[in-house]
Amino acid sequence: MKSINATNAPEALGPYCHAVVVDNLIFTSGQIPLNQKGEIVSDDVKVQTEQVIENLKKVLEESGASLNNVVKSMIFIKDMNDFQDINSVYGQYFNEHLPARSCVEVARLPKDVKVEIEMIAKIQ
Repeated sequence: MKSINATNAPEALGPYCHAVVVDNLIFTSGQIPLNQKGEIVSDDVKVQTEQVIENLKKVLEESGASLNNVVKSMIFIKDMNDFQDINSVYGQYFNEHLPARSCVEVARLPKDVKVEIEMIAKIQ
């Protein structure tokens, strides 16, 4: 087992790492829409979703994989009314390769953001 802290992703907000590699699988921690400085990028859910996926790309790359290796995504959203906007951005990243996915509305997310995503991927 190996812990990953991506140098080009926003710093973790607590006592956890960006991802853990076990055998040939990568389990990412949930990412929220923070930029490299640790600031929320926007209040717009589409911009937030894009930032979250870009952060996950960085974590996956440092772990030895890419979005093409994702086998499962878990999406947590503040408001199910944002589902279509989140889905439209998500679909720009996953249009040929379609991992398994779940999406749930939650009462609250860290820093009151609108979306958080975690992924499981296979190392190339």
